[in-house]
Amino acid sequence: MAGVTSRRLNGAVLLVAPFVLVFAVFGVFPLLYTAWMSVRRWHLIDGDHGFVGLANYARLFADPDFYHALGNTVCILVVATAVQMVLSLWLAVLLDRATRGRALWCSVALLPNVVPAVAVALIFAQLFGRDYGVVNWLLKLVGAGPVNWQAHSWSAYLGVAAMVVWRWTGYNALLCLAAMQTVPRELVEAAQLDGASRWRVFRSVTLPLIRPTVSFTLLMSVVGGLQVFTEPQLFDVAGLSGTGGNDRQFQTVVMYLYEQGFGRWDAGYAATVSWSLFLLCAAFGVVNAFVFRRPRSGAGP
Repeated sequence: MAGVTSRRLNGAVLLVAPFVLVFAVFGVFPLLYTAWMSVRRWHLIDGDHGFVGLANYARLFADPDFYHALGNTVCILVVATAVQMVLSLWLAVLLDRATRGRALWCSVALLPNVVPAVAVALIFAQLFGRDYGVVNWLLKLVGAGPVNWQAHSWSAYLGVAAMVVWRWTGYNALLCLAAMQTVPRELVEAAQLDGASRWRVFRSVTLPLIRPTVSFTLLMSVVGGLQVFTEPQLFDVAGLSGTGGNDRQFQTVVMYLYEQGFGRWDAGYAATVSWSLFLLCAAFGVVNAFVFRRPRSGAGP
């Protein structure tokens, strides 16, 4: 019996070994190497210039451009995530009720996610163009004046958030749909027999049972929002410098990292920005796990 157990254990280790190896090489090692770079003065071309301790972190905490980029990132994240979560749940409910062509509609919902991010950003940058953009043309039809979407923070937030919402709503909706498919139908039918409306059934029966999936989609949306780069980078008609407009009006944290690392060649400080972003993502993951923790047995949903 011990020999059989040992062989099974060895087989399990062999199965997970490729993942552990890949994760160690492409996940753990870059993370630790970036942490090591963040405490050194490291020029991207000239290389390592010595240990500086926490000087890069002290510089980061006193850097107004970093806080400005962080504020832009949070604003875009809040707008995109809020709209994205509501639309994802609504679309999942519609797909769950569909009796014909569900597979086709699911494929259509996933289509924006398989389009390359660069193509999406370029198309939306044209849609939100100041002179010949379709959005300004539609605004003109209803009597509103044209908007220079890249010139102001609030308008740029809406433009970048629109790209994120369009690209990821369908994907998150399919995740929520998969969770809804596991909800016992007898619970839904019992609530309907008791006279509950569709909204009441969704709020009191479906939503509590798919809470782990909602938590996961929210976590991935926030982590993705903190790391948003391609959309605002290509939304900047002034170029690809990473500044997010002439006044940094929509520069995100990753764009600021790009500016420091590949614009000013300061890889040590860019690594510090990278680690601050990692800590922000980890902190939200902890908060998300605490807020959406599974209730104790006997507790309500």
